[in-house]
Amino acid sequence: MPEPSVLSALVAALRDGSVEVVDLTSPLSASTPVIQLPPEFGQTAVFELEEISRYDDRGPAWYWNNFRSGEHTGTHFDAPNHWVTGKDLDDVASVPARRLIAPAAVLDLSAEAARDPDFLVEVDHVKAWEAEHGPLPEGGWLLVRTGWDARSHAQEPFLNADENGPHTPGLSSRCARWVAQESPVIGLGVETVGTDAGAAHSFDPAFPCHSYLMGGGKYGLTQLRNVGALPPTGSVVIAGPLPIVTGSGAPARVLALVERS
Repeated sequence: MPEPSVLSALVAALRDGSVEVVDLTSPLSASTPVIQLPPEFGQTAVFELEEISRYDDRGPAWYWNNFRSGEHTGTHFDAPNHWVTGKDLDDVASVPARRLIAPAAVLDLSAEAARDPDFLVEVDHVKAWEAEHGPLPEGGWLLVRTGWDARSHAQEPFLNADENGPHTPGLSSRCARWVAQESPVIGLGVETVGTDAGAAHSFDPAFPCHSYLMGGGKYGLTQLRNVGALPPTGSVVIAGPLPIVTGSGAPARVLALVERS
């Protein structure tokens, strides 16, 4: 009898539970937190549903809606053209489909972020992870767990802002540059509202994750949930953004495949 194909083996593993599907996506609704910029700038839209019909005289046998949303509302994918440094690079519809399925390295710094909401990931944190788990995956994702998804039920605790601005964890400017220019990963995934730390408006350059990653043709995944269910290595992320032509990003369903013994 011939050996089962790789895809047949995967289907069988999904069926028997030896490969688990972990949903990393925050549900998308009117209560989904959105980033807030200073009032002089344009603002992203809160997610809205507009009912078209619901088994009534507008459509007796069907229910459906129109929706309005920002490209960067909820769990979403940042394409290179989202930032001025990547303005001539791929829009979200041009991201090669093969790059939407990739291995993940999970860096768990939730204890540090619990002690300090302004905690910044440094290159040394990543190097320490590599010393324990091996090199970051070529063409994979670096997912940073901070435990921030526990706050995602409401806008105020999620943005965690005061008169000085938001206080959320992220990468230092040096670390962002290293991930973009020296690491082998294709992108960064975080649990916060954006890939940058809350205080990143004051960094040099401002918003370094956006500046360096987008400029380097890399990607971002934000507002992830359940990253704590993933092992440090071995999971595979499937990121499915809407392919909006000329779009700078899109809401995405993000899943991870994890082998369970």
